[in-house]
Amino acid sequence: MTRDHDRRQAQHSREKILSRAAARAAVSAAQRDGDTVVFTNGCFDLLHVGHVRSLEQARSFGDRLLVAVNRDASVRRIKGPRRPIVPEHQRAEVLAALACVDWVVLFGQETPVSLIRALRPDVLAKGGEYALDEIAGREDVESWGGRVERLRVIQGIRSTKLIDRVGR
Repeated sequence: MTRDHDRRQAQHSREKILSRAAARAAVSAAQRDGDTVVFTNGCFDLLHVGHVRSLEQARSFGDRLLVAVNRDASVRRIKGPRRPIVPEHQRAEVLAALACVDWVVLFGQETPVSLIRALRPDVLAKGGEYALDEIAGREDVESWGGRVERLRVIQGIRSTKLIDRVGR
């Protein structure tokens, strides 16, 4: 592999990080082409094997996977003032580099409901630790004929546990 090839690969990953408007256009175009678009979301602070397995499973529910990533300020509101460990643009770029991820979009709200409503994905995938009635956006996705899929719970692997272990 040449350095030029490596540069093109890195550029390709960054091109997968979209604005909200560009994400809406990409989702609409994919759906017009007959592709099933899967949406999932999270903080993805300290990406680990549990994240990768969940993202690969989410991708298996459709043709395209869009990952919505919480912005730093919303991670702090959800996880506390010492989080995130990894800044939002770096978390987005790492996710975009994964083969199973087609697009990444950042969002600043505590839940992705307004983004889900704007993008209108065919499938909403969320971790199995959430009960169906706890999944933000479930009713919206079901209202336009989409479906909700709960991902397998990957036992014992959590960013918080990794952070606690490193902090010892």
